This record gives sequence, structure tokens and C-alpha cells, in this order.
Amino acid sequence: MAVGIGITLVAFVAYLCACWDLSAGRFYGFGVARPDYFYLADAFLHGRTWLEQALGPFDVVSIDGRVYLPFAPFPALALVPLVAAVGPVVAASWEPILNAGLAAATVGLCWALLGRLGVFAMGPRFWLAILFGFSTAILWVTSRGGVWHTGQLLATVLTLLALLESFGRRRPLVLGLLAGAAFLCRAPLLLALPFYAWAVLPRPGDFGWEGGRHPSPVGRLVVLALAFVPALTVSLWYNAVRFGSPLESGYALAALPAFLEAQRAKGLFSVAHLWMNLDYFLLHVPRIEAAFPFLRPDGLGMSVLITSPGLLGAALADWRDRRSWALAITAAIVLVPSLLYYGGGWLQYGYRYFLDSLPFVIALCGLAAARRGVGWTWKLLITAGLVVNLIGVYWAHNLV
Repeated sequence: MAVGIGITLVAFVAYLCACWDLSAGRFYGFGVARPDYFYLADAFLHGRTWLEQALGPFDVVSIDGRVYLPFAPFPALALVPLVAAVGPVVAASWEPILNAGLAAATVGLCWALLGRLGVFAMGPRFWLAILFGFSTAILWVTSRGGVWHTGQLLATVLTLLALLESFGRRRPLVLGLLAGAAFLCRAPLLLALPFYAWAVLPRPGDFGWEGGRHPSPVGRLVVLALAFVPALTVSLWYNAVRFGSPLESGYALAALPAFLEAQRAKGLFSVAHLWMNLDYFLLHVPRIEAAFPFLRPDGLGMSVLITSPGLLGAALADWRDRRSWALAITAAIVLVPSLLYYGGGWLQYGYRYFLDSLPFVIALCGLAAARRGVGWTWKLLITAGLVVNLIGVYWAHNLV
């Protein structure tokens, strides 16, 4: 416990440093320039679902003088107490600190999850925590900041909490509530529900099993579903009151740069976007330069094999274990909507939509490490990804 807390605090300081402009003596301005969730929280406090003015030219929906956000509402709901206490202007100025805290929380939760999966040795556990927090898009979205990335960080926190519960007490009520909150941050996480349904099914050793009173699988699934229903209801209601349809989130209506409008014209979700997203996810490479920082991304994407090669260690999991298959299938299914989506994740360093699947992949890495440890080849891959992502901190504040 003490080691996990210490690692979380060190990660928090590291993420804060990644957000700080030494020459100006302040936090970098990009993330603070799009603090939409803080102002949406203030709108909720005043009984509105819209902003009174746009905070940027894109990813907003303007109707009759009202500015709506296409993003899911839970991050704003979570910020309501803070905004109520200090106001949206002050709260928004703390956005880099909040994001650093969320990112550090993901590292601490990853540490706890690895222990629950049987990675007890400090060395392998430390290497995988570094892989998760600093050799993936977690570092980029934290240092870049902005409304898009705050939602992804909070969704990652909630998914890690759900995985801790899935490999712990497996309470249907808790899992349903966590799954619902994650869905209200990132809609693709709706597709993780089958994993949580599998997790809550009764197993030998559960309470009551030894006495012959086997827990009811139907009852547990019903509780899971009922716990998820409030989030689904909020989502449908939120869409309906803003846009007149429970199925219209606003992404089909949002203002976009011209090149993204052309992409969206092919369909909000379409197989026409599949090759583009596979390229950004697996194949896209940066330009190599002789001068610092040596890698120049184009902002469209970068292969996960370059940014996070250490995740290949997930392939070493025991595939005779049903948990491995459940995690791998869920990671793949959750990624499908993003692979069919027109937006591609722009602007990004790596493929940030993969963060939706990342908790399931790091759990696979944990199963692999519990079985085999973390050898030198795996450590070299993690280190290579760490270097690439540290370069990404520079581009988080210089890529426009």
C-alpha cells in the first residue's frame, strides 16, 4: 500500500512537470484554453445544458445562440462540487493539476490491479506501472490537456476501478455504477459491459456456494443491468433535451475543420474510415530528423508499436486462462467504434482512442508478468516507448 501511494505521488509530480512551462513560470496554455467541462459544470449548476459562449471554434454545436458540447457529461457532473466551491474561472485554471491528479491515479490503480492479478514482485510491478503511465498516450493527453483529454483520463480511472472490482469482490451494483460512469465519459466503453457481466457470474467459493445455495446468476446480472440503467437514462435524456433525439449526441452536428467535415460526410461511423484508423493505430510513423527532438509527428497518429511497444508483452499471458481471453476480446471490441469513427483522434501523438482499451491490455500484461516476470527484452521495449513518449511531452506544447 505504502509503495503504491509513493509511486502515485511521484507520478503526480512527474505529470505536473510535463504540464509546466519553465521559461514562462506557468502551466502551458493549450489545455487551459479549452476547459469546457468546467463551464459545463457551471451551466449544470444554473439549470442549463449549454454554454453561453464557445471556448473554441471546433467541437461545439451552436443552436439559436446556445453552445452545446458533443462530449459525454459525466466529467462535468464530477466537477460540479469544485466549480460550486470556487467558480468556473478559478477551477478551469487548475485543469493541468486536475489532469495530473487523474493521470497519477491511473498509475496508482494500475499498481493495485497488478497486485490483484498476482504480480507481487516489486520489480515487474514497477516496470508495468511505468509502461502504463509513461509509455502510452496517458502522458500525451495529460501534458496536452483540454476537454477531450480530461474525459479520457477520467474514463481510464473508472475502468481501472471496475477491473479492480472485477478481480476482487465482483459486486454487481458497484460494477454497474462504475461501468455507467465510464460510459458517460467515453461511449465506446458501453461495449465493456459483457466483460463485467462475465465477471459477476457466480463461481465456486462465492458466499453461499458451500452451503448448497448457489448464488443466482440471473439475479446478479439483473443487479448489474439495473445499476447501469441510470447512466443510460441520463445519456438518452441529455441528448433528447439538447437535440430533440435521444440518439443524437451532437458529434454529427459539431463544427469541424474542413478536412474533418469531408471525413464525416462519409459517415459518422463507417467502414470507409477503417483503413485510416488502422493506419493511425498500427502503421503511421513520424518523420526522423537530425535535430532535437529527433521525431516530428504530423498530429494525425502514430503506431502503437512505436509509442507503446511494451504492450506486446500482453501476448505472453496464459491463453489457457479464461481471464486472458475475456480481457483480449474486450480490448478488441471496445476499440471497434473508434476504428470506424471519422475523427481519427486528431490532434494526437500515438492513437489516443486506444486508451479506452488500455486498462484491459495492461491487465493482460499483468497476467503475463505474474506468469513469466518481466525479462530484459520486455524492459527494453518499455524503455523505448518511454523515450518516445518523453519526446511527446515536447510536442504536446509545440504541435498545432
